[in-house]
Amino acid sequence: MATVMNWDDLLCPERLGDSAYEADRSRSIFLQDYDRIVFSAPFRRLANKTQVQPLYENDHVHHRLIHSIEVGSVGRSLAMRLGNWLAAEGHLSLPQALDLPDIVQAACVAHDIGNPPFGHSGEESMGAWFADRFARGQGLVADLPKALQAQFTAFEGNAQGFRIISRLEMYRNQGGMRLSKAVLGAFTKYPVTAADRVEIQARDDAPTYVGLKKFGIFAAERDLFVDTAQRLGLPEVTAGAYARHPLVFIVEAADDITYNIVDLEDAFTTAELPYAVVRDLLLQVIGKDAPMRDTMTEAEHIAYLRARAIGAAIDACAEAFQTHYTDIMAGRFSDDLIGASGQSAVFSHIKSVARDRIFTAPRKTELEISGRRIIANVLSGIVPVYEDLARAQWRETALSDHSRQLVRALDLPLRDVTDAESALHAMADFASGMTDRYALRISRMLSGT
Repeated sequence: MATVMNWDDLLCPERLGDSAYEADRSRSIFLQDYDRIVFSAPFRRLANKTQVQPLYENDHVHHRLIHSIEVGSVGRSLAMRLGNWLAAEGHLSLPQALDLPDIVQAACVAHDIGNPPFGHSGEESMGAWFADRFARGQGLVADLPKALQAQFTAFEGNAQGFRIISRLEMYRNQGGMRLSKAVLGAFTKYPVTAADRVEIQARDDAPTYVGLKKFGIFAAERDLFVDTAQRLGLPEVTAGAYARHPLVFIVEAADDITYNIVDLEDAFTTAELPYAVVRDLLLQVIGKDAPMRDTMTEAEHIAYLRARAIGAAIDACAEAFQTHYTDIMAGRFSDDLIGASGQSAVFSHIKSVARDRIFTAPRKTELEISGRRIIANVLSGIVPVYEDLARAQWRETALSDHSRQLVRALDLPLRDVTDAESALHAMADFASGMTDRYALRISRMLSGT
């Protein structure tokens, strides 16, 4: 792959679904993108979705919405640093450098917008439910081609997020939120569909590329992404898969920095990790001593160290971006900025501590077990409606009385459901869009408990 990406194309302000739109001179289109995301219902619902710690037991731990705002803050700071460097090196004009933080911040606040309830275990729970249905091969799923099954059996919040912002929210089927193509590109960590990824991995010459680690686009939105990728000038790393937009690495780094460091602070808040352990880990990131002042409590000192650690990690990621700039622009860089930075070993250690002592904590394990059952109850409770719809040749007016009752009670999405694939997407849209609390309520209603 010899194509080198060009910033004039990569920072394209053209809106998906509204290419003739011109932004007001007083407010850039990228700021409008940010506003459209943060005022949307899917973004608001993140306030009641688990980040890592179970909600409602401690008012001071992070949920998905706060996490997304913090990622946006870190991403903006990192993008400002790199925008200044890119302008100084002559890679960007000054106006382009000023746009960079707005693009990155908008992509950052949207990065978790497709995640289901109950944290990442919610994705696994949805995938497990679909996998079980496909294994039995009965009813609605029997009509879905095998090439399309992986996008449900390995349900991916990144792909659901792209679906929300490009199709479902605001201008439904007409560009969704109608965000700029620059922001859509910066959002898309995995620029490949599940079916294309499976096909690529089966090849003898399958490339090893970070953007193929997962899939980030559903088949239903493939054309929307291809249109975006081509307008941005993203080269193909292989047939069926595109290179990441360079700003994806900044968005990803902001997420990595934020959740790794803030998970430590939350673990201290919930007493899952003692002060000394969290303090020492944060000091490793900072790289020098930052002693507690006499007037500080332990909680205040951890908050101070968290801020210093985030700053140190931003410095390291900025340096890594600069070091690997040529490979990033050529679509050859196949790492993350934290992993390619001088902070790699420290963050690996933090992740191992989190894996061994935070993610296995009893309260989190209980949440994952109950969340799996709740999601299964919801999906099992609504699938008969869509199977009834299939028997009725996709005519809503021919639904049974009980199915109509469920549609009214749950406000089930039936628009655009015309075949098995769109029916399964409608189910996934409903289940993944629920908050933790709403999912529990609907599960109880459907199971009669």
